[in-house]
Amino acid sequence: MKRFVLLALVCILVMTACAPQAQKPAGAVLKVSNGNIEKSYSADDLKALGKVQGTFKGVAYVGVTLTVLLKDAGIDPAGLAAVKAVATDGFTANYDAALFNREDTMVAYARADGSALTEDEAPFSMVLPNESGKLNPRKLTQIVAMP
Repeated sequence: MKRFVLLALVCILVMTACAPQAQKPAGAVLKVSNGNIEKSYSADDLKALGKVQGTFKGVAYVGVTLTVLLKDAGIDPAGLAAVKAVATDGFTANYDAALFNREDTMVAYARADGSALTEDEAPFSMVLPNESGKLNPRKLTQIVAMP
């Protein structure tokens, strides 16, 4: 009986180890969540969602609109009270519906000239043209949707 239990345990461990693992995006990752849903995006994932351009402080960026990103993550922007952007250093910026629903509010993954974001901006940057610097956090790692 002990041999049978031991053999069953070994079989379970082997099957667990051989089970397919969830694919995680390579490189930098942006997490989008609302408490129930969490989805991770690489720069290539963001590129696949579309391409818009926006300018902040004379620099043109390429990215995806925040509303498109939220919808892709399974989050309905119409049901949100606010969205919070979180940077690698813990800096956060909060956006009410008037800001996060704008067509020019975007998450940038590159510069419009085709170059990568600088070390001070990467992996991603929030871009809200014509808004103050505190609403344009760099080194973005997370977007949190708040109902």
